[in-house]
Amino acid sequence: MMIIDIPGYIKLEIKHVVCDYNGTIAVDGKLIDGVGEMMNDLSKDLKFHVITADTYGFVERELENVNCKLVKIAKHDQAYSKLEYVSSIGKDHTVCIGNGNNDRLMLKEARLGIALVQEEGACFETLRSSHVVCKSIIDAFGYFKEPKRLIATLRR
Repeated sequence: MMIIDIPGYIKLEIKHVVCDYNGTIAVDGKLIDGVGEMMNDLSKDLKFHVITADTYGFVERELENVNCKLVKIAKHDQAYSKLEYVSSIGKDHTVCIGNGNNDRLMLKEARLGIALVQEEGACFETLRSSHVVCKSIIDAFGYFKEPKRLIATLRR
């Protein structure tokens, strides 16, 4: 578990990090350089979950050496499937990270929702549903390595 106390805003007690796959930790189905290593390093304190419909069909291969739980969902009703999964693990102790329209509900309901604008872009509704917007997954994971960055962004 990781605790980040953000003055005037919220005290985060994070157990889980739920990441969308394509557009979030992968581009065109391939894991972004450095992401697997960061997840493995951070998994000492946090449990990572990757949730995807596996559009490209080789997510298992890409995550083979990454310490995370892979959750495959159906290609229909993805936004609701992701929301249900986050609710099942405990949204009050979960950070969700994503960029697509199918991520908007889980980002909104999570204790902390982080939207990303990377190569794939981001859905406007997803940006509106998040607490923070980052330019890369590396920057988002940087909040867990250097929590004062997140404090500086969200304190009131």
